[in-house]
Amino acid sequence: QVQLVESGGGLVQPGGSLRLSCAASGFTVRTSAMSWYRQAPGKERELVAAITGVGGSTNYADSVKGRFTISRDNVKNTMYLQMNSLKPEDTAVYYCKTVLGRYGGPVAYWGQGTQVTVSS
Repeated sequence: QVQLVESGGGLVQPGGSLRLSCAASGFTVRTSAMSWYRQAPGKERELVAAITGVGGSTNYADSVKGRFTISRDNVKNTMYLQMNSLKPEDTAVYYCKTVLGRYGGPVAYWGQGTQVTVSS
């Protein structure tokens, strides 16, 4: 059974840092494309960062380039999002996602989300 569990969110002051974790089970992060999304109140969910399966290439939304880093630990089967220089506009619920191939076609799996609040 595929499961994604996020953790690491919280309240942080502007300029601070947080590291989000996404613990995966039921599949292998090393060979799966994964991504982080976020959704702020009243806004659509948006892609923040993504990492490919084999090869581990990364890409980022322009709004977080140079501040956020996506990575994974293949031994722990966990994906991370290191967030530095946080801004109030980074406040949102952050979700991890993967898309896996199934007999009926690709299926998207989401975690339950973790709240990040950037405020003084």
